[in-house]
Amino acid sequence: MSNKEETYKLLLTQAKSLLEDETDLVANMSNIVSLIFHSLPDLNGTTYYRFLNNELVLRPFQGKPACMHIPVGKGVCGTVASTQTTEIVPNVHDFSGHIACDSVSNSEIVVPVFNDDKFWGVLDLDSPKFNTFDNIDDKYLRAIAPLIFGVKSYAK
Repeated sequence: MSNKEETYKLLLTQAKSLLEDETDLVANMSNIVSLIFHSLPDLNGTTYYRFLNNELVLRPFQGKPACMHIPVGKGVCGTVASTQTTEIVPNVHDFSGHIACDSVSNSEIVVPVFNDDKFWGVLDLDSPKFNTFDNIDDKYLRAIAPLIFGVKSYAK
């Protein structure tokens, strides 16, 4: 098992413990983004976006100020809203239509978030380094992201 996977296993356990018995969605989102931001290396942003009125709308985040509205199909987050599948982008400068909310971001992962099998929004992680994210990130972030709805996984 890689160090990255060990870190994520601990992070998943911590997230479940942190959110146990808490039902407030904003409190849960706030704690998850903070936990991820302060637990994983090389991040400059961790953000939830909610799918509302055919766009993604900013929710709790850690990092520099973030984009507040992202149209479906635009940028990495909007692409995930359109496809409802994870996007791992080793170099955001090579991603057609990338939206640079933070100009120091160089790689990104965006995972779709589901609540009761319905698309709810996305969890977006940005890094100032290239090639930061991989399938291990995808696997664990898809398990952690929906914990905001209660400590069980709704990953699709």
